[in-house]
Amino acid sequence: MALSPNGLARSDNAHAIEAEQLVKTYRSRAGAVKALDGLNLTVAQGSVLGLLGPNGAGKTTTVRILATLLRPDAGRATVAGFDVVRQSQQVRSLIGLSGQYAAVDENLTGRENLVMFGRLYQLPSTEAQRRADELLEQFVLTEAANRIVKTYSGGMRRRLDLASALSGRPQVLFLDEPTTGLDPRSRLGMWDVIRELVRGGTTLLLTTQYLEEADELAHSIAVVDAGRIIASGTADELKSQVGGERIEVVIHERSSMARAREILARDGDGPCTVDEHTRRLTVPVRGGAQRLVQVVRDLDEAAIAIDDIGLRRPTLDDVFLALTGHAAEQRANDTEAAPAVARSVG
Repeated sequence: MALSPNGLARSDNAHAIEAEQLVKTYRSRAGAVKALDGLNLTVAQGSVLGLLGPNGAGKTTTVRILATLLRPDAGRATVAGFDVVRQSQQVRSLIGLSGQYAAVDENLTGRENLVMFGRLYQLPSTEAQRRADELLEQFVLTEAANRIVKTYSGGMRRRLDLASALSGRPQVLFLDEPTTGLDPRSRLGMWDVIRELVRGGTTLLLTTQYLEEADELAHSIAVVDAGRIIASGTADELKSQVGGERIEVVIHERSSMARAREILARDGDGPCTVDEHTRRLTVPVRGGAQRLVQVVRDLDEAAIAIDDIGLRRPTLDDVFLALTGHAAEQRANDTEAAPAVARSVG
Protein backbone atom coordinates (compact mmCIF):
# COMPACT_ATOMS: atom_id res chain seq x y z
CA MET A 1 0.00 0.00 0.00
CA ALA A 2 1.01 3.62 -0.59
CA LEU A 3 -0.20 7.05 0.43
CA SER A 4 -1.82 9.49 -1.95
CA PRO A 5 -0.87 13.19 -1.72
CA ASN A 6 -3.94 13.57 0.51
CA GLY A 7 -2.51 11.04 2.97
CA LEU A 8 -5.00 8.35 1.99
CA ALA A 9 -3.96 4.73 1.61
CA ARG A 10 -4.28 3.35 -1.89
CA SER A 11 -3.12 0.27 -3.74
CA ASP A 12 0.12 0.17 -5.73
CA ASN A 13 -1.70 -0.59 -8.96
CA ALA A 14 -0.40 0.22 -12.44
CA HIS A 15 -3.95 1.14 -13.41
CA ALA A 16 -5.32 4.50 -12.29
CA ILE A 17 -8.82 3.46 -13.41
CA GLU A 18 -10.35 -0.01 -13.59
CA ALA A 19 -13.91 -0.97 -14.46
CA GLU A 20 -15.26 -4.50 -14.53
CA GLN A 21 -18.63 -5.55 -15.96
CA LEU A 22 -20.36 -2.23 -15.28
CA VAL A 23 -24.11 -2.29 -15.82
CA LYS A 24 -26.45 0.68 -15.61
CA THR A 25 -30.12 0.82 -16.61
CA TYR A 26 -32.24 3.96 -16.79
CA ARG A 27 -35.91 3.44 -16.06
CA SER A 28 -38.80 5.72 -16.91
CA ARG A 29 -42.46 5.52 -17.79
CA ALA A 30 -41.41 4.83 -21.36
CA GLY A 31 -39.55 1.72 -20.24
CA ALA A 32 -36.01 0.67 -19.38
CA VAL A 33 -32.88 1.50 -21.38
CA LYS A 34 -29.61 -0.25 -20.60
CA ALA A 35 -26.90 2.43 -20.87
CA LEU A 36 -24.05 0.12 -19.82
CA ASP A 37 -24.12 -3.59 -20.53
CA GLY A 38 -21.02 -5.16 -18.99
CA LEU A 39 -18.46 -2.45 -19.76
CA ASN A 40 -14.78 -3.16 -19.00
CA LEU A 41 -11.87 -0.75 -19.25
CA THR A 42 -8.51 0.13 -17.71
CA VAL A 43 -6.44 3.30 -17.80
CA ALA A 44 -2.74 3.15 -16.94
CA GLN A 45 -1.34 5.71 -14.53
CA GLY A 46 -0.07 8.83 -16.27
CA SER A 47 -1.73 7.95 -19.59
CA VAL A 48 -4.66 9.24 -21.63
CA LEU A 49 -7.52 6.97 -22.65
CA GLY A 50 -9.89 8.27 -25.28
CA LEU A 51 -13.38 6.82 -24.82
CA LEU A 52 -14.82 7.08 -28.30
CA GLY A 53 -18.43 6.60 -29.31
CA PRO A 54 -21.62 8.18 -30.62
CA ASN A 55 -24.19 9.96 -28.46
CA GLY A 56 -26.02 7.45 -26.32
CA ALA A 57 -23.25 4.84 -26.45
CA GLY A 58 -22.57 4.98 -22.70
CA LYS A 59 -19.66 7.41 -22.47
CA THR A 60 -21.18 9.94 -20.09
CA THR A 61 -22.74 7.23 -17.94
CA THR A 62 -19.30 5.65 -17.57
CA VAL A 63 -17.76 8.96 -16.51
CA ARG A 64 -20.53 9.65 -14.00
CA ILE A 65 -20.05 6.26 -12.38
CA LEU A 66 -16.28 6.65 -12.20
CA ALA A 67 -16.70 10.15 -10.76
CA THR A 68 -19.12 8.79 -8.09
CA LEU A 69 -22.10 10.74 -9.45
CA LEU A 70 -23.99 7.54 -10.30
CA ARG A 71 -24.07 4.09 -8.75
CA PRO A 72 -23.76 1.12 -11.11
CA ASP A 73 -26.48 -1.52 -10.99
CA ALA A 74 -23.80 -4.21 -11.23
CA GLY A 75 -20.05 -4.54 -11.62
CA ARG A 76 -17.30 -2.66 -9.85
CA ALA A 77 -14.85 0.16 -10.53
CA THR A 78 -11.85 1.69 -8.80
CA VAL A 79 -10.07 5.02 -9.23
CA ALA A 80 -6.55 5.32 -7.80
CA GLY A 81 -7.23 2.03 -6.03
CA PHE A 82 -10.41 3.21 -4.28
CA ASP A 83 -13.81 1.66 -4.91
CA VAL A 84 -16.14 4.25 -6.46
CA VAL A 85 -19.13 3.05 -4.39
CA ARG A 86 -17.68 2.03 -1.03
CA GLN A 87 -14.95 4.71 -0.94
CA SER A 88 -16.59 7.53 -2.85
CA GLN A 89 -15.27 10.32 -0.61
CA GLN A 90 -11.68 9.18 -1.13
CA VAL A 91 -12.24 9.03 -4.89
CA ARG A 92 -13.70 12.56 -4.95
CA SER A 93 -10.68 13.95 -3.14
CA LEU A 94 -8.39 12.69 -5.93
CA ILE A 95 -10.31 13.50 -9.11
CA GLY A 96 -11.35 16.42 -11.28
CA LEU A 97 -14.31 16.48 -13.65
CA SER A 98 -15.17 18.74 -16.56
CA GLY A 99 -18.48 17.85 -18.18
CA GLN A 100 -20.14 18.61 -21.50
CA TYR A 101 -21.56 21.84 -20.10
CA ALA A 102 -19.55 24.40 -18.15
CA ALA A 103 -20.42 23.99 -14.44
CA VAL A 104 -19.50 27.54 -13.45
CA ASP A 105 -21.55 30.33 -11.87
CA GLU A 106 -22.37 32.88 -14.56
CA ASN A 107 -23.03 35.59 -11.97
CA LEU A 108 -19.53 35.41 -10.48
CA THR A 109 -16.29 36.58 -12.01
CA GLY A 110 -13.76 34.12 -13.35
CA ARG A 111 -11.53 34.62 -10.32
CA GLU A 112 -14.43 34.26 -7.88
CA ASN A 113 -15.39 30.95 -9.52
CA LEU A 114 -11.89 29.56 -9.18
CA VAL A 115 -11.55 30.68 -5.57
CA MET A 116 -14.91 29.08 -4.80
CA PHE A 117 -13.82 25.76 -6.30
CA GLY A 118 -10.51 25.96 -4.46
CA ARG A 119 -12.40 26.30 -1.19
CA LEU A 120 -14.67 23.38 -2.16
CA TYR A 121 -11.50 21.35 -2.63
CA GLN A 122 -10.70 22.38 0.96
CA LEU A 123 -7.79 24.66 0.11
CA PRO A 124 -7.06 27.36 2.71
CA SER A 125 -8.29 30.81 1.64
CA THR A 126 -4.83 32.16 0.81
CA GLU A 127 -3.93 29.02 -1.15
CA ALA A 128 -7.24 29.14 -3.02
CA GLN A 129 -6.51 32.73 -4.09
CA ARG A 130 -3.00 31.83 -5.20
CA ARG A 131 -4.20 28.75 -7.07
CA ALA A 132 -6.88 30.82 -8.82
CA ASP A 133 -4.25 33.26 -10.09
CA GLU A 134 -2.09 30.38 -11.35
CA LEU A 135 -4.98 28.86 -13.27
CA LEU A 136 -6.10 32.17 -14.74
CA GLU A 137 -2.63 32.62 -16.17
CA GLN A 138 -2.34 29.01 -17.36
CA PHE A 139 -5.66 29.21 -19.21
CA VAL A 140 -5.05 32.70 -20.64
CA LEU A 141 -7.90 34.23 -18.65
CA THR A 142 -6.00 36.80 -16.57
CA GLU A 143 -7.35 39.79 -18.50
CA ALA A 144 -10.91 38.52 -18.03
CA ALA A 145 -10.43 37.48 -14.40
CA ASN A 146 -12.65 40.21 -12.97
CA ARG A 147 -15.37 40.00 -15.61
CA ILE A 148 -18.71 38.32 -14.89
CA VAL A 149 -18.69 34.87 -16.51
CA LYS A 150 -21.95 35.52 -18.40
CA THR A 151 -19.91 37.90 -20.59
CA TYR A 152 -17.42 35.14 -21.52
CA SER A 153 -17.39 33.45 -24.92
CA GLY A 154 -18.11 29.72 -25.16
CA GLY A 155 -14.41 28.90 -25.45
CA MET A 156 -13.56 31.01 -22.40
CA ARG A 157 -16.24 29.28 -20.34
CA ARG A 158 -14.93 25.86 -21.28
CA ARG A 159 -11.39 26.90 -20.31
CA LEU A 160 -12.66 28.26 -17.00
CA ASP A 161 -14.58 25.04 -16.37
CA LEU A 162 -11.47 22.95 -16.99
CA ALA A 163 -9.42 25.29 -14.78
CA SER A 164 -11.91 24.86 -11.94
CA ALA A 165 -11.62 21.06 -12.27
CA LEU A 166 -7.88 21.45 -11.67
CA SER A 167 -8.19 23.57 -8.54
CA GLY A 168 -7.39 20.62 -6.29
CA ARG A 169 -4.52 19.31 -8.46
CA PRO A 170 -6.31 16.01 -9.18
CA GLN A 171 -4.43 12.78 -9.80
CA VAL A 172 -7.12 11.64 -12.24
CA LEU A 173 -9.07 13.94 -14.55
CA PHE A 174 -12.30 13.12 -16.39
CA LEU A 175 -13.09 15.25 -19.44
CA ASP A 176 -16.51 14.50 -20.91
CA GLU A 177 -16.55 15.83 -24.50
CA PRO A 178 -14.59 18.96 -23.51
CA THR A 179 -14.59 20.53 -27.00
CA THR A 180 -18.18 19.90 -28.06
CA GLY A 181 -19.66 23.13 -29.45
CA LEU A 182 -16.34 24.95 -29.71
CA ASP A 183 -15.17 26.62 -32.89
CA PRO A 184 -12.01 25.16 -34.52
CA ARG A 185 -9.68 27.77 -33.01
CA SER A 186 -11.03 27.25 -29.49
CA ARG A 187 -10.82 23.47 -29.95
CA LEU A 188 -7.14 23.67 -30.90
CA GLY A 189 -6.51 25.87 -27.88
CA MET A 190 -8.18 23.35 -25.60
CA TRP A 191 -6.05 20.59 -27.10
CA ASP A 192 -2.92 22.55 -26.16
CA VAL A 193 -4.13 22.88 -22.58
CA ILE A 194 -4.87 19.16 -22.35
CA ARG A 195 -1.43 18.26 -23.75
CA GLU A 196 0.18 20.39 -21.06
CA LEU A 197 -1.73 18.51 -18.36
CA VAL A 198 -0.59 15.19 -19.79
CA ARG A 199 3.04 16.33 -19.81
CA GLY A 200 2.59 17.10 -16.12
CA GLY A 201 1.72 13.46 -15.41
CA THR A 202 -2.06 13.69 -15.01
CA THR A 203 -4.03 10.53 -15.78
CA LEU A 204 -6.83 11.44 -18.13
CA LEU A 205 -10.01 9.77 -19.35
CA LEU A 206 -11.35 11.73 -22.30
CA THR A 207 -14.71 11.05 -23.90
CA THR A 208 -15.25 12.34 -27.42
CA GLN A 209 -17.18 11.82 -30.64
CA TYR A 210 -14.22 13.07 -32.67
CA LEU A 211 -11.70 10.52 -33.89
CA GLU A 212 -9.21 13.28 -34.70
CA GLU A 213 -9.43 14.52 -31.10
CA ALA A 214 -8.66 11.08 -29.71
CA ASP A 215 -5.91 10.71 -32.33
CA GLU A 216 -4.29 13.96 -31.18
CA LEU A 217 -4.56 13.46 -27.43
CA ALA A 218 -4.93 9.81 -26.44
CA HIS A 219 -2.28 7.14 -25.91
CA SER A 220 -4.97 4.53 -26.45
CA ILE A 221 -8.63 4.47 -27.47
CA ALA A 222 -11.57 2.35 -26.35
CA VAL A 223 -14.58 2.31 -28.67
CA VAL A 224 -17.89 2.02 -26.87
CA ASP A 225 -21.22 1.17 -28.46
CA ALA A 226 -24.48 0.08 -26.86
CA GLY A 227 -22.86 0.14 -23.43
CA ARG A 228 -19.93 -2.15 -24.20
CA ILE A 229 -16.32 -1.74 -25.30
CA ILE A 230 -16.27 -3.21 -28.80
CA ALA A 231 -12.68 -2.40 -29.78
CA SER A 232 -9.55 -0.90 -28.26
CA GLY A 233 -6.04 0.06 -29.28
CA THR A 234 -4.17 3.03 -30.66
CA ALA A 235 -5.76 5.33 -33.22
CA ASP A 236 -3.67 3.79 -35.99
CA GLU A 237 -4.66 0.28 -34.95
CA LEU A 238 -8.34 1.19 -35.10
CA LYS A 239 -7.97 2.91 -38.44
CA SER A 240 -6.22 -0.14 -39.85
CA GLN A 241 -9.39 -2.13 -39.19
CA VAL A 242 -11.19 -0.10 -41.84
CA GLY A 243 -8.44 -0.24 -44.43
CA GLY A 244 -6.10 2.65 -43.68
CA GLU A 245 -5.89 5.36 -46.33
CA ARG A 246 -8.31 5.55 -49.24
CA ILE A 247 -8.48 7.35 -52.54
CA GLU A 248 -11.86 8.79 -53.48
CA VAL A 249 -12.62 9.91 -57.03
CA VAL A 250 -15.71 11.58 -58.45
CA ILE A 251 -15.94 10.86 -62.19
CA HIS A 252 -17.33 13.60 -64.44
CA GLU A 253 -19.05 11.35 -67.00
CA ARG A 254 -21.08 8.34 -65.89
CA SER A 255 -20.05 6.53 -69.07
CA SER A 256 -16.42 6.58 -67.85
CA MET A 257 -17.06 4.88 -64.53
CA ALA A 258 -16.48 1.30 -65.69
CA ARG A 259 -13.05 2.14 -67.09
CA ALA A 260 -12.22 4.26 -64.01
CA ARG A 261 -13.14 1.34 -61.77
CA GLU A 262 -10.70 -0.90 -63.66
CA ILE A 263 -7.90 1.63 -63.14
CA LEU A 264 -8.58 2.10 -59.44
CA ALA A 265 -8.87 -1.65 -58.88
CA ARG A 266 -5.45 -2.05 -60.54
CA ASP A 267 -3.78 0.85 -58.67
CA GLY A 268 -5.40 0.20 -55.29
CA ASP A 269 -4.84 -2.38 -52.57
CA GLY A 270 -8.33 -3.77 -52.25
CA PRO A 271 -11.78 -3.84 -53.81
CA CYS A 272 -13.03 -0.65 -55.41
CA THR A 273 -16.49 0.42 -54.24
CA VAL A 274 -18.78 2.42 -56.52
CA ASP A 275 -21.61 4.83 -55.75
CA GLU A 276 -23.48 5.13 -59.04
CA HIS A 277 -25.65 7.99 -57.84
CA THR A 278 -22.75 10.31 -56.88
CA ARG A 279 -20.31 8.83 -59.45
CA ARG A 280 -17.89 8.29 -56.55
CA LEU A 281 -15.31 5.49 -56.53
CA THR A 282 -13.34 4.53 -53.42
CA VAL A 283 -10.36 2.23 -53.11
CA PRO A 284 -8.04 1.45 -50.16
CA VAL A 285 -4.36 2.20 -50.75
CA ARG A 286 -0.94 2.04 -49.14
CA GLY A 287 1.69 4.59 -50.09
CA GLY A 288 -0.27 7.77 -49.53
CA ALA A 289 0.47 10.70 -51.80
CA GLN A 290 2.63 8.68 -54.22
CA ARG A 291 -0.28 6.34 -54.95
CA LEU A 292 -2.58 9.33 -55.42
CA VAL A 293 -0.22 10.75 -58.05
CA GLN A 294 -0.24 7.39 -59.83
CA VAL A 295 -4.03 7.29 -59.97
CA VAL A 296 -4.24 10.86 -61.29
CA ARG A 297 -1.69 10.02 -64.01
CA ASP A 298 -3.48 6.83 -65.06
CA LEU A 299 -6.88 8.51 -65.22
CA ASP A 300 -5.41 11.34 -67.29
CA GLU A 301 -3.78 8.90 -69.72
CA ALA A 302 -7.16 7.19 -70.12
CA ALA A 303 -8.76 10.60 -70.83
CA ILE A 304 -11.16 10.20 -67.92
CA ALA A 305 -12.35 13.56 -66.62
CA ILE A 306 -12.80 13.90 -62.86
CA ASP A 307 -14.72 16.38 -60.72
CA ASP A 308 -12.86 15.63 -57.49
CA ILE A 309 -10.13 13.39 -56.12
CA GLY A 310 -8.55 13.09 -52.71
CA LEU A 311 -6.60 10.94 -50.27
CA ARG A 312 -8.32 10.45 -46.97
CA ARG A 313 -7.90 8.54 -43.75
CA PRO A 314 -10.77 6.78 -41.98
CA THR A 315 -13.25 8.97 -40.14
CA LEU A 316 -15.28 8.26 -37.04
CA ASP A 317 -18.14 7.11 -39.25
CA ASP A 318 -15.81 4.76 -41.13
CA VAL A 319 -14.65 3.15 -37.87
CA PHE A 320 -18.17 2.77 -36.53
CA LEU A 321 -19.60 1.55 -39.79
CA ALA A 322 -16.92 -1.17 -39.88
CA LEU A 323 -17.26 -2.12 -36.22
CA THR A 324 -20.99 -1.83 -35.64
CA GLY A 325 -22.72 -1.58 -38.99
CA HIS A 326 -24.05 1.91 -38.28
CA ALA A 327 -22.64 5.42 -38.45
CA ALA A 328 -21.78 7.54 -35.42
CA GLU A 329 -24.95 9.58 -35.39
CA GLN A 330 -27.22 10.62 -32.57
CA ARG A 331 -29.83 8.04 -31.75
CA ALA A 332 -33.49 8.68 -31.29
CA ASN A 333 -33.33 7.09 -27.82
CA ASP A 334 -30.30 8.98 -26.51
CA THR A 335 -29.90 7.75 -22.96
CA GLU A 336 -27.25 10.35 -22.18
CA ALA A 337 -29.04 13.49 -23.29
CA ALA A 338 -30.07 14.27 -19.72
CA PRO A 339 -29.31 17.65 -18.12
CA ALA A 340 -25.72 18.09 -17.02
CA VAL A 341 -24.80 16.96 -13.53
CA ALA A 342 -22.82 19.50 -11.53
CA ARG A 343 -19.30 18.66 -10.52
CA SER A 344 -18.99 16.80 -7.26
CA VAL A 345 -15.99 17.40 -5.06
CA GLY A 346 -14.86 16.01 -1.76
